[in-house]
Amino acid sequence: MSEFNKLWVGQTVSLVGTVLTNFALPTLAVLTLHASASQVGVLVALETLPFPILGMIVGVLADRLSRRKIMIVADIVRFFALATIPIAAASGVLHLPQLYAVSLVTGCASAFFGITYQAYLPVVVSVDRLTDANMKLEFSNSGSDMLGKALAGALVQWLGAATAIALDALSYLVSVLSLAWIRISEPAHDGPSLSLRQGLRELREGFDVVFRSPDLRWILGATATVNLGSSMMTAVMFIYAYRILHLQPGLLGLVFAFANLGFVGALVAARARKLFGLRVTLIAALLISALAQGVWLLAQVGLPYVALLVACSIEALTIPIYNVNQISYRQGLVELRLQGRMNATMRTFVWGTLPLGALIGGYTGALLGVQTTIAIGALLSLLAAFWLLPLRERDSMRSVVLQ
Repeated sequence: MSEFNKLWVGQTVSLVGTVLTNFALPTLAVLTLHASASQVGVLVALETLPFPILGMIVGVLADRLSRRKIMIVADIVRFFALATIPIAAASGVLHLPQLYAVSLVTGCASAFFGITYQAYLPVVVSVDRLTDANMKLEFSNSGSDMLGKALAGALVQWLGAATAIALDALSYLVSVLSLAWIRISEPAHDGPSLSLRQGLRELREGFDVVFRSPDLRWILGATATVNLGSSMMTAVMFIYAYRILHLQPGLLGLVFAFANLGFVGALVAARARKLFGLRVTLIAALLISALAQGVWLLAQVGLPYVALLVACSIEALTIPIYNVNQISYRQGLVELRLQGRMNATMRTFVWGTLPLGALIGGYTGALLGVQTTIAIGALLSLLAAFWLLPLRERDSMRSVVLQ
């Protein structure tokens, strides 16, 4: 088995588990602990809050230390944190503050893993294979959404949300084993030893490599804006589904699962870019996805399961097309020694809007209503496409290099 396939298989299993928790954790908060919209917003925000706080520091470490070892430690932390939830639930002592703590700890570990993961991929595969590798990873990401949400809905309905979270914890052990199996060597860091002054200099390098490139800035702005809107919707999504539409967890999980048949978008991402060019492909993906988000509101008119199926299917088709192309473009544009800091800077800003959006969404849902919050989130996602109007095509990669 190739080194990339080892990475791919392990992460696919882990992603299925993560989807279980993303569904089960807010369901546990809403249906078992009776959380309000603002409380669910805080829960969602805590999971992504570490990215803007730790992101650029993680980038410096990822360019200095073994990226594989960083990911292994992050997975172990996530396993132990999540394992506390089913234990507390079985003991009858589970409370909302514990969910907050677990969300924050797993968010910190995910910050280390997610930033390092994107920097590790160019170590495992060559530059000319990055689009193909990202296509496979995005295929797994979307495919795991389909399987994970089907399992999540069934498990939550039949066995309870805590059981679903227990299975997610076990999936991180599979990821640890797959990473430990990889034998490819990483390039040694040959720069000066780390000090406060040197660390600040390297943080500045990561910042500069993104903000000196107009094209990376446009991608950052677009992705940050769409994440802001989507996070606002995520904060109220389960309140909307359970308390306004009166949906059942089992059927809702199946809707989300079948909607993710749209993961075929990952398979046509490279072809779409070849046919229409990078800019048109990215803009179209964002516009169509935003319109699909607005379809959520039509679920109130009638046939809610059908309306959500249509909306989520379109999103599942367009998001992989956007992600595969913009991530491959970024990775190919920047030299290997700066990958960690480039990805960290991007993640700091584009994921930095996630906790902000979750908090805004939660409190907007409480003050103005859940439906208004969904409409605002969809509008923000629509406006994100305008960031990409000046984006240029590149004939050659590895063009963003700091001297």
